[in-house]
Formats: sequence, structure tokens, C-alpha cells
Amino acid sequence: MDSFTATAARMPELRAQIAQHPDRFRVLTGDRPTGRLHLGHYFGTVRERVRLQSLGVETFVILADYQVITDRDVAGNIRENVYEAVADYMAAGLDPRSTTIFTHSAVPALNQLLLPFLSLITEAELHRNPTVKAELAASGRALSGLLLTYPVHQAADILFCKGNLVPVGKDNLPHIEVTRTIARRFNERYGQLFPEPAGLITEAAELPGLDGRKMSKSYGNAIALGMTADETAAVIRRARTDSERTITYDPENRPEVSGLLATAAIVLGRTPTDIADEVGSAGAGALKRLTTEAVNAFLADHRAQRAAITVDDVAAVLREGNERAQSIADATLHEVRAAMGMLY
Repeated sequence: MDSFTATAARMPELRAQIAQHPDRFRVLTGDRPTGRLHLGHYFGTVRERVRLQSLGVETFVILADYQVITDRDVAGNIRENVYEAVADYMAAGLDPRSTTIFTHSAVPALNQLLLPFLSLITEAELHRNPTVKAELAASGRALSGLLLTYPVHQAADILFCKGNLVPVGKDNLPHIEVTRTIARRFNERYGQLFPEPAGLITEAAELPGLDGRKMSKSYGNAIALGMTADETAAVIRRARTDSERTITYDPENRPEVSGLLATAAIVLGRTPTDIADEVGSAGAGALKRLTTEAVNAFLADHRAQRAAITVDDVAAVLREGNERAQSIADATLHEVRAAMGMLY
């Protein structure tokens, strides 16, 4: 039985435990602020965070700004991306009074955990990580030390707050295994301190972009949560389709049309095939109008909530979140140094 199958088999029991005893869990999750959050982020991760928060699970959301440069040369508009993300979190329902939202670079004690953690993992184990391999292939550049040690950075993110639950997709399970390995080896070497976190496989729909490829800002195929109704209409209007008039759902042979159908379907809570049957021979123009209306109706409340959030509100959330994360990281680092006999 492979790792994913074994983890998936444990999900019903784990979800039951979370529902019965939410106070026993502490979640660490987050995003790399490489661009604006889009519908794919909402359905893939943000909605699940709001659900866990509503259950009473203590949640930490990290904006991993240092990790932006694992696979690129510059940080880009990182401050703007961070502020935009926090506004979207709040508009979507994450409450800073119960969910700690913070930035990676603002918590120095968290990053100090990297040195002892790096001593607990081998170079060969890092090279085997499939995410590192994929990111390296996508970047087209030489392997940097930061990219190679990316899974250890994530382990520090999770363990600084002693997170024991991490929502992940199938592709990210190897990172959880690295974190579990580091926690276990630290405990064996220096004494019991860290939990071995469980991966919570999210039941999130995978939303393709408007052209059928992975939804990504770099492809120009994403609908950002912060777009206006007019901007959304313009993006959908520019989306490519094909010359066939009758609309059908066929991701392999008609990826662009199928991307539009998937977008309309997920916000309407229907199936892409159902939407295709409704549009029928009315053509791509009708499909684009339906998709635009559906997305704008779905995002109307989010936009209204977001419009009420000021830059000062976001700054206050980050200031308070960073302070709380730093306080916890300081305490954890003190425990680590004590366990290693390094208090002077």
C-alpha cells in the first residue's frame, strides 16, 4: 500500500476525531504569495480553512514570503500580494481573532529551527522529494540550496507551533513525511518535544483555468478573487474556445471549452456536463455569458466583504499575527535549545 492510499484510508477516522475533539488539533497551512489568490485557491484551500475554523480547530495560516524565491530570481510584488491575500482570507471568512495569519519573514525564531532540523535529514532524502524535482524541472535553472531544503522550511513552519494537522493535496504528502521524519528523529535524539503531524487530505475539487490548463496567474487563465465584476467579464470574454458550435464537456479534446464549463459548474454546484447540455448549440458566446453571470453572482458577497476591509485592517491583522507567531516560535526555540543543551 503506497503512502497516499494508506493516508486516504485513515481519513474517515481522522475527520471523525476532528469533529468530536477539535480542541486536540492545531492546523498549520498557508500560501506562497506569488500572485493574487484566485478561484482555484478558494475551492482548493481557503474554503477548507474556513470549515476547520468553524469547527473550533486552532488554525495558523502562513504567508511564506521567503519561499517565493525558491524557484524564481526576484520576490516581485510580494508586499502587495501578501496584503491582497489577507484581504481575501478575511472576506472569505477567516477570523483573525481565532486564526493566526502571519508572514514567514517576520518570525526569525521560526527560521532558527532550520539549523537543527537540517541535521536530521540527509541530502539523498531531500533529492528524492518529488515536489523539489517538479519545481526544479519547472524553473529550468540550477538547483538552489533554498529549493533543495524547501521541505525542511515547511517542517519548521509546521513544527514551530507544534502543528499536528496539515491540510494537503496528494502532491504535498511527501512534505508531511519529511516533517514527520524530522519530528521523530528530533524526539529520538533529544527527547519528546514535537508531534508527528497528520496530513488531512482535502476533499477539494481541482478547478482548471479558463483554457483547461492548471489555473495560474502566469497563464492568464485565472479569475482572481479580488477582481471586479467588469474585470471578471473581460477575462472570460478573452478566453479562447474552438470553432465547434455545440458545447460539450471533453477536457482532453476541448480543454478551453471544458475549462469554462468547469468554472461555471463549480460556482453553481452543478456538473460540467449539465451546464454543457443547458448551453447546447447556443455556442461559446452563450457559455461565456453564463459563466460570467455565475462567477459574478458567486463572488458578489466576497467582493462586498472585501470592499469593507482597509489597508490598515490588513496591517493590524499581520502585526498581531506576527507577534503571536513570534511569541510561540520563541518558546519553541527555547525548548529546542534546552533539549539540545544549548542554553547559556
